[in-house]
Amino acid sequence: MSTTGEPLPETPGAPPPRRGLARVFTRLGEPLGPNYRKLWTASAISNLGDGVRWTALPLLGASITHDPAKIAAIDLFSTLPWFLFALIAGALVDRWDKRIAMAIANGVRFLLVLGLALGTLWGNESLLLLYVIGFMLGCSETIFDNSAQTILPAIVRKDQLESANGRLYAAEIINNQFAGPPLGGFLFAAAASAPFFLDSASFLISALLIAALIGSFKSPRDSDVPATTLRKDIAEGLKWLWNHRLIRTLAIMLGIWNGVSMAGFAIFVLYALEILGLNEVGYGVLLAAGTIGSLIGSMAASRLSKAGPGTTLIAMVLLGAGSSLGIALTSSAVVVALMSAIFGFTSVVWNVITVSLRQAIIPDRLLGRVNSVYRLLGWGSMPIGAAVGGVMGRTLGLRSPFVLQFGVLVVMALVVLPVINNKTIAAARAAAE
Repeated sequence: MSTTGEPLPETPGAPPPRRGLARVFTRLGEPLGPNYRKLWTASAISNLGDGVRWTALPLLGASITHDPAKIAAIDLFSTLPWFLFALIAGALVDRWDKRIAMAIANGVRFLLVLGLALGTLWGNESLLLLYVIGFMLGCSETIFDNSAQTILPAIVRKDQLESANGRLYAAEIINNQFAGPPLGGFLFAAAASAPFFLDSASFLISALLIAALIGSFKSPRDSDVPATTLRKDIAEGLKWLWNHRLIRTLAIMLGIWNGVSMAGFAIFVLYALEILGLNEVGYGVLLAAGTIGSLIGSMAASRLSKAGPGTTLIAMVLLGAGSSLGIALTSSAVVVALMSAIFGFTSVVWNVITVSLRQAIIPDRLLGRVNSVYRLLGWGSMPIGAAVGGVMGRTLGLRSPFVLQFGVLVVMALVVLPVINNKTIAAARAAAE
């Protein structure tokens, strides 16, 4: 700006001034293009709805029953599709245009959550309805999430992946974990159907934004290679991952971590209501408490990775174990909020580093299929964890799943040290290049 407040003349050949989201992204770092801004905005909006729904759904279940096993079954049915359909979803994603797949998946989720909202509004809510809707949402999620992670390398350069993933996680954290949970608790207290109407609208807006992406996003296939069956495509993805020691180990680690984490999260609403003495709004605020740590993690992940990705990953597992033990040993909502913040930090740093590693190492033509195998190992354990958490909560008390989480994570960190270290990760990156 000049001293008179008028804009300075544009430098010849300089790009036009950036406005709106483009200016925001420029301030955050290297601009990643209009397609990335659309993807980021779609993710931010749908994550706000997700945060609202993931708070309201267990509260709706708790208004029907306080049986830990029945409450945990909500998460069991929501995550079961990752165990049943992840491999098929990955093979289909490698065949389809990912933009179209993501838009359709969110369109289906819009209709499903709208149906749940109307059922709740008309007083027809039941555990069976929650189980069915949760399962069908999970089926759509296998398509959407596989496509979302596979589409990013077609939108940004490989050297931009950690930055792009970090910004996506930051948007997810702010909306899904910070803004969404307390808003969900508040809306549920006002009207049980309100959170689900908001969530359905977020899916619709997100679907429209994704449909507006410019270009074709089909995985490259060699023209001289004959068409294959889904079974052969799945087998190729399975073989690639199982033969890659680093990616295979990370997938198994994620499966163990997600399994024991889901054991605690599946009964967390009862832990908050009965042990911490919180109400619905307080439960939403408690879920949001982990946001500060998660947000810091999204901003710090890239820098920590450059300092030593292997060391950082092991440190995150041990730090996550410590936070789980802290939750198990306290009845203070303040302490639980602090432990949640630490756990949020560890989870996001882990996710940014490992997702970026997969996107950089896995060949583009196999990315959807290998990601689906990775997700099967990493997410397929979640329904098992939810079932274990429900049984443990009912028989051993609501603190027991967090003790389990602590012990398992400590042992896991020690066992994988020979495989997960800076040297092996550097070698895997070099081989991929």
